Amino acid sequence: MVQKKTGGFTLPGESGYEALTLELAKKWGADVIRDSDGTALSDEILNAGYDIYSTICIIRDHNDWAKQNPDKLQQTFLMTQPVVAEADSLTIPLMKDFFADQFAVNESPESIAYWQVFDRTSGAELPRSQWTYDSASQCVALTGVTKWHAYTVNFMAFRIWEEISMYNHTTNNWNKEHLMQIDPIHTETQEYMLNWLDEWCVNHPATNVIRFTSMFYNFVWIWGSDENNRHLFTDWASYDFTVSPRALELFAEKYGYRITSEDFINKGKLRVTHAVPDQRKLDWMAFINDFVIEFGKKLIDIAHKYNKLAYVFYDDSWVGIEPYNGRFAEFGFDGIIKCVFSGFEARLGSGVEGVATHELRLHPYLFPVGLGGLPTFMEGGNPTLDAKNFWNSIRRALLRAPVDRIGLGGYLHLVEPYPDFCDYIEKIADEFREIRDLHQSGKPYSLTPKIGVLTAWGKLRSWICSGHYHENPELDLINIMESLSGLPFEVEFLSFEDIKAGIPSDVGVIINAGTAGSAWSGGELWNDAAVVEAITGWVHGGGVFLGVNEPSAAPGQDTLFRMAQVLGVDRDTGERISHGKWPVEAVQPGFTLPAGLKVREGVYLTNGKAKVWAAAGKTPTASVHDFGKGKGVYLSSYTHSVANTRALLELILAAAGQSAEQLYLTDNAYAECAYYPDSNTLILINNSDSEQTITVRTEKSGAVTETLAAFDTKILRV
Repeated sequence: MVQKKTGGFTLPGESGYEALTLELAKKWGADVIRDSDGTALSDEILNAGYDIYSTICIIRDHNDWAKQNPDKLQQTFLMTQPVVAEADSLTIPLMKDFFADQFAVNESPESIAYWQVFDRTSGAELPRSQWTYDSASQCVALTGVTKWHAYTVNFMAFRIWEEISMYNHTTNNWNKEHLMQIDPIHTETQEYMLNWLDEWCVNHPATNVIRFTSMFYNFVWIWGSDENNRHLFTDWASYDFTVSPRALELFAEKYGYRITSEDFINKGKLRVTHAVPDQRKLDWMAFINDFVIEFGKKLIDIAHKYNKLAYVFYDDSWVGIEPYNGRFAEFGFDGIIKCVFSGFEARLGSGVEGVATHELRLHPYLFPVGLGGLPTFMEGGNPTLDAKNFWNSIRRALLRAPVDRIGLGGYLHLVEPYPDFCDYIEKIADEFREIRDLHQSGKPYSLTPKIGVLTAWGKLRSWICSGHYHENPELDLINIMESLSGLPFEVEFLSFEDIKAGIPSDVGVIINAGTAGSAWSGGELWNDAAVVEAITGWVHGGGVFLGVNEPSAAPGQDTLFRMAQVLGVDRDTGERISHGKWPVEAVQPGFTLPAGLKVREGVYLTNGKAKVWAAAGKTPTASVHDFGKGKGVYLSSYTHSVANTRALLELILAAAGQSAEQLYLTDNAYAECAYYPDSNTLILINNSDSEQTITVRTEKSGAVTETLAAFDTKILRV
């Protein structure tokens, strides 16, 4: 009898449920027990022979100190909603539209020095002499304004309720004191944190790993006063929550110029990660990253002094850590943990260099409800089905890129009424260990060509679109990344500077996807003729440029799509209403196209030479254009699905001049496989909720045919 493998699994324990904790630790093959936000571990659990992860959020749960040092709370810039002047004076309340439990106006002179008032109708800033702040009413009074113009106030506010605590508190109906977050940009806060962590290490001898959740600055999550629009703004990769008068002054000393509130507010749009970053944003990000590394390393050194490992949670207060900017190893972290809902997030966690251990925290989280508010571990919920769907997305990515550990978080006692969930987590843990061990024997077999994904951010935002999949389901690129995460291609993220420096010789397909002006399409970066020149020459020499939605779009030029000559299509936004159009006649491509292609009004053929694969009336939705030895391929949109993933695979291969009848590809769109040559092992996975029969051509064993149950995995030696 083969002995069951164990290890590589982190279980959330819970004091008061010792028997359940130890029972499931054995069932799931756990080697680590952790605490979670709102739970504790008893001596019985601590002394049960498992390694112990202890979760700390170094910037929160210090309310006593925060109350004594209220000026050391973290802050942000906020902008009031526009108010239209009905006379030559106007009064604007600052907090009217914001969640009062989250924010409090910073009324200090140092703060007010950075406030700005704008006439949003004309775009002009109102001089300081024309506005005053009244502390009693928390209103800004404007004089000498123009009737019927709209005005806003940029002001600085303390964040008085740490956002993750706020979410957990409201989700789980906690009845306890709100946790605040303190800002380590102040030397007094740094001294307090260093002393606190040193004492904490002394008082937690059983802890093997300190799980920092995360470092200092949370992703941006601004709540509104109206429950009908509670979440005013969310951006997983934004830097709006890193500001303070002190940080702004230190930045000015270092960079020689001053950042303003409007540099962050940006006419109310904020500096969302979906937009192309300007130099000021890049400078601010670099400044914050320098600080987070410098002070973060001091905390990690304390952990190491007490012979504890230091892992960081790649979520929550991760801003400023930037694991993909080439400096992550400077922290000295021993591990990184990524919360995952999807395949591209698994790749996001797996690909981080400069750390020994990569771990994924799986979903569903052991909470009564999920992130979207739907029931999970409560009446109306189906956590087993949730777990199957999440694992179905994540598993295919793990076939391509390895991680070392998986685990869960939350309240373990919630699983007691769900034995089928406990059984399925056991199956996941067993499958994971098999996949992990195969990666240790060697890399999986990959197809050519290698794929380059071109965005304004490049490698810095590898596998990132500033949010989870469920937060940005409309983004073409996030859908493409989700499909790519499990396909048998190598993937590299490229910036426009990378293109100008020289397209990597092993890249055969470049994907550029997004709306005009977005960071994902590239916006004004396409106005650099050197970029157009480089890609045009590369395609002519045999490369494939796959453009989705509004690829290479840069308004103001002779074409909207700067790669129109390569793609054979462009988009008219109204200027060509009197121009003639080439007729559109769709022909079958010889493979299945992705379904659900959206109509992009105004897309037209530039020279009539592009072969249209699909159209809506006179508007192409999929096409291919021969250009020299290469091709330009256009898709009007892309939505991830199991079937569309297969269609994308076949499209890429066809564009690269290859057949889908290759070794180690399934003949079934609802199933995928991975082959590990060094161990002669083939893994088959069923990505559907029904039984599937699958055939795979192998080099040594010929065609292999197997039948898999819904969501199942089968491992074969070939």
